[in-house]
Amino acid sequence: MIKCILTFLLLYFSLLNFSETKIKTLKNIMPSPKKVPVTFEAHGVQRVDNYYWMRDDSREDPEVLNHLNSENDYLEDWFASGDDIREELFEEITARIPKKEDSIPVRLKNFEYFRRYEPGNEHGIYIRRKDKNSEEIILLDVNKLAKNKEFYQLANWSISPSENLMAYAEDLSGRRQYTLKFKDIESDLVFKNSIENTSGDMAWSANGKYLFYVLRDEETLLPYKLFRHEIGTSQEQDALVYEEKDTTFYLSVGNTRSMGYVEINISSSTSSEVRLIKSNNPEMEPEIFLTREEDHLYSVDHDPASSRFLIESNWKAINFRLLETALHDLRDKEKWKELIPHRDEVLLQSVIPFPNHLVVMERENGLRNIKILEKNSQSVKTINFNDPTYTAYLASNPEYDNDRFYFGYSSMRTPDSLFSVKLSSGRKRLLKEAEVKGVFSSSDYKVDRKFITARDGTLVPVSLVYKRTKFKKNSNPLFVYGYGSYGLSIDAGFSSSRLSLLDRGFVFAIAHIRGGQELGRSWYEDGKIFNKLNTFNDFIDVTKGLLDKGYGDKNRIYAGGGSAGGLLMGAIVNMEPELYRGIISNVPFVDVVTTMSDPSIPLTTGEYSEWGNPDNKEEFEYIMQYSPYDNIGEYDYPSILVTAGLWDSQVQYYEPAKYVAKLRDFNQSSNPILMKVNMSAGHSGVSGRFESLKEVAMEYAFLLRVDSN
Repeated sequence: MIKCILTFLLLYFSLLNFSETKIKTLKNIMPSPKKVPVTFEAHGVQRVDNYYWMRDDSREDPEVLNHLNSENDYLEDWFASGDDIREELFEEITARIPKKEDSIPVRLKNFEYFRRYEPGNEHGIYIRRKDKNSEEIILLDVNKLAKNKEFYQLANWSISPSENLMAYAEDLSGRRQYTLKFKDIESDLVFKNSIENTSGDMAWSANGKYLFYVLRDEETLLPYKLFRHEIGTSQEQDALVYEEKDTTFYLSVGNTRSMGYVEINISSSTSSEVRLIKSNNPEMEPEIFLTREEDHLYSVDHDPASSRFLIESNWKAINFRLLETALHDLRDKEKWKELIPHRDEVLLQSVIPFPNHLVVMERENGLRNIKILEKNSQSVKTINFNDPTYTAYLASNPEYDNDRFYFGYSSMRTPDSLFSVKLSSGRKRLLKEAEVKGVFSSSDYKVDRKFITARDGTLVPVSLVYKRTKFKKNSNPLFVYGYGSYGLSIDAGFSSSRLSLLDRGFVFAIAHIRGGQELGRSWYEDGKIFNKLNTFNDFIDVTKGLLDKGYGDKNRIYAGGGSAGGLLMGAIVNMEPELYRGIISNVPFVDVVTTMSDPSIPLTTGEYSEWGNPDNKEEFEYIMQYSPYDNIGEYDYPSILVTAGLWDSQVQYYEPAKYVAKLRDFNQSSNPILMKVNMSAGHSGVSGRFESLKEVAMEYAFLLRVDSN
């Protein structure tokens, strides 16, 4: 299942080198998997799946594994049969990245923490020191942890309140079933006892004696049980604190910013509930903040300066508003005091409390804004940005009692930059801009923001970037990227890898289509369940609108998306197969009906509110209108590159595998349909700072080869 949230243009191919002798012996035989018809019937409709046999939950079936490997061989054959520029692109992309780099230190209590990359290493080294002049202490060298492992991801880490212990979560398969480990920082020893099959979340008690974590269901991978672990004991001795029995909800845990509470979050896409444990009383029963209500989403944080709780809530406010309450009024909404009212055109996204100020992240007209609200006077200072389209985010701000905060900023031509801001004055200071090695000047690139009219009259924002000297109206190859699900907004950030396309004349566009949340909560609601077709129509209409404005050659149009964005690719290529010359579909969620009909598949039940439940006839019929696997037809499909991860917990590997096989059965064109399966990775592809860029190089090589033919 998918399904969560993508990072931007995750690319999933491994770079393999072939000798001249090997190339000469390649047969370039397209895989032809067997067909074993399996019939599914629901609401009087029969669906036949010839490739259902590819599902192997054990991931050990030799026939399945052989087929997946044959797909990888076929992909390599295809590259070997022409001009293979993967290595050239990889060298070009990695040459832009500094081999040695330190992050900006972040202070927490008595130490400052940062990450360092060293030349020749794939992973970061996590370090702390008292100040810049003091001795550096290596907390974790991830290169050593990852040594001799096909996959390694450090997902999360946290320092105990006493600052003597470190807890960290690691993943050795890409399945997102994290093992928690503990390290004594002074002795540099890792404890023998670890905690298996967790979500990666963690929260400390005030005395550092206990760590709270969330266990995943072994089959569905749903995070559903909260445990209290006593440091130094075995997992078998851990105390069950809370169990969520409703499989449409997800469970997570963390500390409030004040560290005064352990915060238990229980949420779906439409409803939420928070329970609290006092950090200094870790054995107490969790106290319900407000019992979950249908269509009420809220989140809380503790503001110690006022001894009150801040609440971001959509109660009588579709775009959320900020309220506060005292501890004794938690469950009486009518006593909550409004601090920031609801606004029809502004989406409230996050709030960070400081002793005298609130730092607020909002989204207006599709763009993020950062504001500083002075608590007593209610005066507001706004942080201004220059580019017509960009992204901004609140960086790590762990210290409550601080006179400044930190945020990040980038645009499609501006490398990622970290700023500090004085709370009292609003004055910002650039601390660091990511270095781009080689010849690079942001002024060489043009950033545009346009609104394209969709078929129902809705204006859809689009972010674009291209190299000024390479642009000629109606002549450039145009790549359109989209996602459009889960209320996830895809912002216009910087990518140094993307320069390899821009410098070769590509125009790159992000279509901020419905199903995201760029234009507020209603933008999301208009692209889910019975409004899902809006997502696909928006993307197609944006593509055509950009052509009308001269941003691309009508014969050189490409599109890409991953996860739910892969579903988008599958839908639009069935709807308009001849509009696009090439498609990149990363870990695509394409067999919507089958997956959403099977609650045993990881994460299915938690996503009924996004896609619908096929047990409901009306919802089944609507999904059937767009489900990519069910709507494959005898069309002239464009060149298509599909990726999969054998250990993917979001989109199971067999969805893209079945999809590719069926596409080939129906394809009426001679265009290649290719698949790369990462046999030792999951939803996010291979691990490693540079290793992952081999996948980027492969995707770009695919695009450039298709464009040259």
